[in-house]
Amino acid sequence: MQITALSDLADPARCPRLVVKVGSALLVDADGPRRAWIAALVSELAAARARGQDVIVVSSGAIALGARTLGLDKGGRGSLADAQAAAAVGQIALSGLWAELLAQHGLTAAQLLLTLDDLEDRRRYLNATATLSRLLDAGAVPVINENDSVATQEIRFGDNDRLAARVAQAARASAVLLLSDVDGLYDRNPADPAAERLAVVRGVTPAIHAMADGGSGSGLGSGGMTSKLQAAEIAELAGIALAIGNGAPEAPMARITQGGIGTLFLPRGKARARKAWLGGRLRLKGTLTVDPGAAQALLGGASLLAKGISGVAGEFARGDAVGIADTAGAVLAHGLVEYDADECRLLLGRHSNEHAALLGYAPRPAIVHRDQLVLR
Repeated sequence: MQITALSDLADPARCPRLVVKVGSALLVDADGPRRAWIAALVSELAAARARGQDVIVVSSGAIALGARTLGLDKGGRGSLADAQAAAAVGQIALSGLWAELLAQHGLTAAQLLLTLDDLEDRRRYLNATATLSRLLDAGAVPVINENDSVATQEIRFGDNDRLAARVAQAARASAVLLLSDVDGLYDRNPADPAAERLAVVRGVTPAIHAMADGGSGSGLGSGGMTSKLQAAEIAELAGIALAIGNGAPEAPMARITQGGIGTLFLPRGKARARKAWLGGRLRLKGTLTVDPGAAQALLGGASLLAKGISGVAGEFARGDAVGIADTAGAVLAHGLVEYDADECRLLLGRHSNEHAALLGYAPRPAIVHRDQLVLR
């Protein structure tokens, strides 16, 4: 059964597995952890478990907690070293708090710290999937955060919104709930009296992205709503629903699901596991630019042939993930490439019957085969 309304997130038949992401501002204030609020949220998570839903928590807050303990400026984000040190200290306190409060409801917490590479590398992604599946089968509640103690500025998710969407893919979840500090996505700055909340979004289009331009379009500060829309794109490609709602009130999950106050991003048709992983990747090794004819063929389900490629950017090896873009720079697809970058440059624009002479060996059927390609 498909998820079509916010109320479905509380229905075990329509949403048997739910990922709930909680941001730092909801978990921590100037006095430390917001223990009473977290305890109330844990009660809601326990209620979801009691009605038959698997629950996964993606929890921010480690850096904020650690910075407070260590007395670091700028909330621990003054430098990469400060953030890593703060995370190392704060993660202990954060995981201990979740474990304590979940235990009060007879639930076992399990901590997973993930890096970007854990979900971008196919083998490590499958390992994460297996671990999550076994924990849920055993009745545990996984509590997940980015491994900020070892993540670098270049190789990281950068926000837990996108991490939550990728975790939902790995866990084969039905939906993601992003608890934020606004009631959902608005068509303009919510401070504008004419602003209207979008109840349902069917596809994250350029027009939807424009509503979050400037960072403060939905009152979340720089990049806040933009990262949530990126998470919605990852989720929808995998056939996973995603909702944004206000986490600040008491019992926020009930307010969102029973009161219908939030924005629901509807999924596309359920993607095969490999294509969901590929479509949700955040790091690509390069880009292949294609001409209009090749772009049309891709949209029609064809493989990418060298004849339709007009440009090659980046350095990549066979099997790496690349983006496929049109001449205007819009990304049409992600795919696993059959040749390295230099070979692609050698073959671009050439007919297939020329490939053997150019390469010196029997060529492969396509630059990116349709079975290793997912449209954006």
